[in-house]
Amino acid sequence: MKKILTFALCLAAAGSISAQKQVVDQANKLAGKNDKITEARDLIKQAAANPETQNDARTYFVAGKIEFDAFDNSFKKQMINPKDPSVNPLEMGEQLLNGYQEFLKALSLDSVPNAKGEIKPKFSKDIASKINGHFNDYFNAGGTFYNEKKFYPEAYEAFMIYGNMPSKSFASKEVKSTPDSVLNTAFFNAGISAYAGNNLEAGANAFKHARLNNSDNYQNYVYEIACWQYLASQDSTKVDQAKNEIMEIAEAGHKKFGISQPLFINNLINSLVLDNQIDKALNEVNTLISQNPENASLYGLRGYVNDRKGDDDASVEDYKKAASLPDVDFETLKNASKKIFKVGTQKWNKIEGATPEQRQEIKTKYFQYAKDITEKAKAMKADDSDLNYVIENIDYALETFFN
Repeated sequence: MKKILTFALCLAAAGSISAQKQVVDQANKLAGKNDKITEARDLIKQAAANPETQNDARTYFVAGKIEFDAFDNSFKKQMINPKDPSVNPLEMGEQLLNGYQEFLKALSLDSVPNAKGEIKPKFSKDIASKINGHFNDYFNAGGTFYNEKKFYPEAYEAFMIYGNMPSKSFASKEVKSTPDSVLNTAFFNAGISAYAGNNLEAGANAFKHARLNNSDNYQNYVYEIACWQYLASQDSTKVDQAKNEIMEIAEAGHKKFGISQPLFINNLINSLVLDNQIDKALNEVNTLISQNPENASLYGLRGYVNDRKGDDDASVEDYKKAASLPDVDFETLKNASKKIFKVGTQKWNKIEGATPEQRQEIKTKYFQYAKDITEKAKAMKADDSDLNYVIENIDYALETFFN
């Protein structure tokens, strides 16, 4: 009796497994039939939820095949008639994304050792062939998603799949030979997509991929810094991470682009200052000034560092030097006028019983000097409200203190 019962239980278990495998078989038969794709997906969901088939590589192989076959059918129609109304480019892109994720699951399960400890993959070769064959389609899909404002996660994911694929173990020689410049374009596009979709953390991740892959796109570094600046402003728990990331990006950007792109040295020095590494910041700027003695922005930058150090006299001299050079920019002039005026006001407030000579010295070295700098700045940008406010304060001080 026990033998009969055991046999019956075995038959029942076998029947259950067989039934679930039949579900996968049914889904497989629907692969390539675009009008049946919803039904095929539902069958796969059923199999993926059942313990009998949820850890079977074939379940996900069939799931991926359903998506890729649907894409291939639509692609063929598109080649025959680009305006075929039955073809939806967005759906094609989604099929590529779905198929890729299903195939990754299948690859993972296909490499699990059997009871004897042997690894005998059944589907990996076919999966690799299918994914590699659609490599360029992911870049195109990313563009389609972006143009249709499907920035994140769709466009981001498609571009990231393209950029990362050459580093995958299943990548073909042809895919692996893709130039880094092309991959970095994909990573940059992924970053821009996430940025446009307001997922700044994902954007920073994509830009970082390009940077670490030796991107020579200046904007890539700019956007990566912008992502972290925004993240820090919105989430106090990310401030320390953002500070470290920005310093790393700025160092890399400065190393690659030098002072031709001052954004990077400015961010690097500011990061060092915020990290209380004032001496290191000064050493960095001093080295650059020794190499570029006629660069106004560097003197302005050192003026800022000396200001944060509390060395007002050194800061004033740096700003005066910056303002005297022909390549000085508007912001440096404005900052110089603010600092010189501020120090002049402090010195004026400290003197008691000043002689006419002392009064004249402070007026000339600080107030009038700051006034002359603001006039130079105003010639560059007359409608800057911040500058005009500085001018009003200087004029008031000149009229009040020295008349």
